[in-house]
Amino acid sequence: MNIIEIESKENKKIKELNKLKLKKYRQERGEFIVENWKIILDASAAKVYPKELFVTKYFLDKNKKELENVLSNQENIFLVGENILKKLSSLDSPQGIIAVYEKKETALDFTKDIIYLNGINDPGNLGTILRSALAFGLKNVVLDEKCVDIYNSKNIQAAKDAIFKLNIAWDKEKEIFKKIKENNYSIYATNVEKGKSLKGIFKVLEKRCIILGSESQGADLELEKEANKLINIKTTSEIESLNVAISAGIIFYELFGNSE
Repeated sequence: MNIIEIESKENKKIKELNKLKLKKYRQERGEFIVENWKIILDASAAKVYPKELFVTKYFLDKNKKELENVLSNQENIFLVGENILKKLSSLDSPQGIIAVYEKKETALDFTKDIIYLNGINDPGNLGTILRSALAFGLKNVVLDEKCVDIYNSKNIQAAKDAIFKLNIAWDKEKEIFKKIKENNYSIYATNVEKGKSLKGIFKVLEKRCIILGSESQGADLELEKEANKLINIKTTSEIESLNVAISAGIIFYELFGNSE
């Protein structure tokens, strides 16, 4: 492990790291950043380690013992000043650490339930949905092209280590959705007006694909037409509808209770 000190904001490494705050560069380079050290620790426990690690001296001295597993798997650690890290950070209160990870698309398990996200454009909602999916053992998540970038910093803060522990795939031109149909999934789509109550709707001996639509418009009509059943969470008349992330958590809990 080599510790390399960087003193200038004009350093090439710093400029490259700063670009990763933009979706365009994340896509071009196949990399993303994580600024929450608890997420970094949880990822390392799952044997997922950063490609590069940038820390302040204060943070490193204070947390070296807790970070031992992460540090021992780094060839180089870049030591930066507080002022440089603050410039790089997307957080209001930077923790003192930024990790760079490589994007890795994992294969879906077509023997298990699948969550299909259609046009989820709020990063906080997306992150919460991913976290809830992990909590209820739903490892397969598909995002269509209308969804917000999963590696957006706000999404990562909300999703936490779910980013590393789920089977996440990106559906281009509905190719994955075609495979879902070919693999004989029972397809459910959320619909506030036409959907039936969740109670007792899921069967144990079936593979389920749950389509969750955008916050404002719900699932696309073309996807909704492919659904075997439309579902909805019944509430009082005091509110029009639930936030998509809250709805997802309730649906996932219901699925979890009806798993094999």
